[in-house]
Amino acid sequence: MRVYNFAAGPSTLPLDVLQKAQQEFLDYNGTGMSVIEMSHRSKPFMEINTRAQENLRKLMDIPEDYYILFVQGGASQQFAAVPLNLLKTGKADYLLTGNFATKAYEEALKYAPVTAVCSSKDKNFTYIPDLKTVKFNDDADYTHFTYNNTIFGTRFSEIPNVKNTLVTDMSSNILSEVIDVSKFGLIYAGAQKNIAPSGLTIVIVKKDLVDNGNPHPLCPTMLKYSTQAKADSLYNTPNTFSIYMANLVFEKLLKDGGVPAMQKINEEKAKLLYDFIDNSKLFINPVQKKDRSLMNVVFNTGNEDLDAKFCKEAGQNGIVSIKGHRLSGGMRASIYNAMPIEGVKHLISFMEKFELENK
Repeated sequence: MRVYNFAAGPSTLPLDVLQKAQQEFLDYNGTGMSVIEMSHRSKPFMEINTRAQENLRKLMDIPEDYYILFVQGGASQQFAAVPLNLLKTGKADYLLTGNFATKAYEEALKYAPVTAVCSSKDKNFTYIPDLKTVKFNDDADYTHFTYNNTIFGTRFSEIPNVKNTLVTDMSSNILSEVIDVSKFGLIYAGAQKNIAPSGLTIVIVKKDLVDNGNPHPLCPTMLKYSTQAKADSLYNTPNTFSIYMANLVFEKLLKDGGVPAMQKINEEKAKLLYDFIDNSKLFINPVQKKDRSLMNVVFNTGNEDLDAKFCKEAGQNGIVSIKGHRLSGGMRASIYNAMPIEGVKHLISFMEKFELENK
């Protein structure tokens, strides 16, 4: 029996996608071999690579003046790739709203004295700073923010309005809600939360930033966006299986109504869970309501021993990977696109039972 997997990533994938991959695993499309055995330069795989780009462009309504790159190294590698490709004056603004936002900032500091223009560390990253009070540097090369905070359960309900290039890490909320790609110069996302198995990173970058860019002289060839763009993401051997899996997910989303339909379901899932927590006498969500994530719902009982008991008993009830990150403690339910609403209802039912038994 399959469990409800609330892991933050690698995370649950759609069952029908897994079943299709299983059916095709030994013989993809009559080739007599598995996708994982194919040359990345073979015609069958190059067709998969092209379709994946085309389907993602449809799903996110990505304008033609943007490259779609499939790279490796995770979002963490992009913490270095972004400044190495985009810094010209040496100035960039970073919004510190969580662990990964801070890591991106610290990595960029290796290459230039970039600026942390705001931070929510004072309250353990349980809110998003009021953007109206943030003093952005108009002459910065770019402004970087992490759209959704996986660990602390926050998200930006509005995006920064800046005069320079807007860059965002969208690893944990890509394809979960409608966004206007044209407002960004660069979007990057690890695929292992909402799209595919680990090992694939998606970069959506405006072509003029690449074609007219001037990467740092020490920027490794593999980290240059121009390298990947010129080679159609096939400069070296990519994670072929994850690209194949990503395309299966893209096809499913297109069939199911696209991102608008997915956003509606995600909002419904999040509302069910947050409403239960808000009306509970045992469970607490520490995040300011206006900044609550649609993807990662954090909660706790205020008692570490009781939290541990909850996680143990949850596992016995088919609810796995519910334990919170070590930096935030408590519990965390990652309710990404592939988490069915039945999974959220099952979690709420267990929480209700646990509360009655642990008054």
